Amino acid sequence: MNATQWIIFILIVQVIHFLGTWKLYVKAGRKAWEAAVPVYNAIVLMQIIKRPKWWVILLFIPIINLLMFPVIWVETIRSFGRNSTLETWIVIGTLGFYIYYVNYSLEVSYIQDRSLQPKTATGEWISSILFAIVAATLVHTYFIQPYVIPTGSLERTLRIGDFLFVSKFHYGARTPMTTVAAPMVHDTLPILGTPSYLKKPQLPYFRLPGFTKVDRNDIVVFSWPADTVRVFFKKEKGVKKPIDKKSNYVKRCVGLPGDSLEVHNGYVFIDGKQLELPGSAKPQFDYTIYSAKGVSSRLLLQKGITSFTRKYISGPINQEQVNGLQGYVVGFNQSANGQIELYTGSSGIPANVISNYRLSLKEVTDRERTIPLTADMVRALKSDSSIDSVVQNVQPKGKRGTNLFPQSTDYPWNYSQMGPIYIPKKGATVDLNLKVLPLYKKIIREYEGNEISVAGNQISINGTPTDTYTFQQDYYWMMGDNRDHSEDSRAWGYVPENHIVGTPIFIWMSFDNFVDANGNPNKIWKWKPRWDRIFTTVNGEGQPQSYFKYFLILLGVYFVGNWFWKRKKSK
Repeated sequence: MNATQWIIFILIVQVIHFLGTWKLYVKAGRKAWEAAVPVYNAIVLMQIIKRPKWWVILLFIPIINLLMFPVIWVETIRSFGRNSTLETWIVIGTLGFYIYYVNYSLEVSYIQDRSLQPKTATGEWISSILFAIVAATLVHTYFIQPYVIPTGSLERTLRIGDFLFVSKFHYGARTPMTTVAAPMVHDTLPILGTPSYLKKPQLPYFRLPGFTKVDRNDIVVFSWPADTVRVFFKKEKGVKKPIDKKSNYVKRCVGLPGDSLEVHNGYVFIDGKQLELPGSAKPQFDYTIYSAKGVSSRLLLQKGITSFTRKYISGPINQEQVNGLQGYVVGFNQSANGQIELYTGSSGIPANVISNYRLSLKEVTDRERTIPLTADMVRALKSDSSIDSVVQNVQPKGKRGTNLFPQSTDYPWNYSQMGPIYIPKKGATVDLNLKVLPLYKKIIREYEGNEISVAGNQISINGTPTDTYTFQQDYYWMMGDNRDHSEDSRAWGYVPENHIVGTPIFIWMSFDNFVDANGNPNKIWKWKPRWDRIFTTVNGEGQPQSYFKYFLILLGVYFVGNWFWKRKKSK
């Protein structure tokens, strides 16, 4: 909806409100015209129903107002003596239009000294729950949002099973654009599996003031620009989602508006200089490890390496054994001699599972393995006498990769070699021709709402021939620290400024074994706390700092102090 449409919509709402309540305003000792003045009528209504005037603010906050409107409807009819449970449900079920019936058809009187306290325990409980939902939704939408790392694209900086607090106020909270949506959920209703929102009406993009801008090397949570997925890992027709209902992704911002970015051998260069990552970053690249004696899984685990696959050889297995292996096996293959090859994650198959299901397994120790490693892991392996070589895997320049931005053969890029590529800046103008159009086509058409047509060598925007384009907002380039296993801007391009959600500030909990070998969430009793990551900072120049021990000390001081205070009070 554009500005004109919103003005018309608001005026219609005001007319509906006036026609349905003006007689009630008069019966409450107010003037009829006071029901017709936008905003002022809400202030007056709060006085009539004996509620705080600041509630008016909540009526204009998207999503929060959906919770507040039913409260106002119920409070309005109760202010005129309509207190029955039946009428409460009727006014909610009719979206407030029952007030018309009260206004025109019933002889009601204004209750001047109405008690605001719930008359039943159920009413008290409902009021408390409603207040908690409103408060939680306000915090969730505008201040802090919990987030869990589901994939390994930022390993080992952020790990699968890290539970984060994401700050929305650092960059300024993005106000909801989707006006009708369920609170406290993102794009899908739990259990039902249906969308949690209506696509229309939509509010224009607006961001509250923040106290910092997105900076280079920040870890950023954003709405995935390419999201057309209703349910992940399910093949079905794509859907068009509102910006604020696209799936949230978390990556590192490596390119800012106005930058010229290149990728050489997997490393990022900005304006010709290699990007220096902060001390808290632990980027990974794929390396081939070779040992004539075989690269053992035990050695890898001793070096703190966990992102690798193990291979077992088994004889024929029955259905019961197959069922017992679910959650551990990621793939299998039958060799020519009839033996079955089983592939698992780094955790392998537990000894108790092998014993309980009477499995006969032998692990294969290959001489060569390809594994994502950090710089520290590489040094540790190279210093081990049993390892012969550790070599980084790099795709050659000029060989185009798959699933790559832009979708054009004119750009023979891959994940290891890209660019140079310009990161668009608001107000900047670029030359537009058929060569560069694949780089900016999605920006012009989808992110900035223009129509593009091409006739021969002539490009037209909104029907007007042009050879330049001026960007209407800033864009960013996001990449995962797990460089060879991250779907990021190298796959789907720029991240618009209006897709930015916030930045992670704190890991409040972290679990190993959070997902099974197939990436599915494990049973909660299988989770193993990573004590060294609990209450740990995320961004920053130095190594991550854990404040868990300080938290435990403060908690102990609180309980001891509380015990002494109660003891003193009892005397």
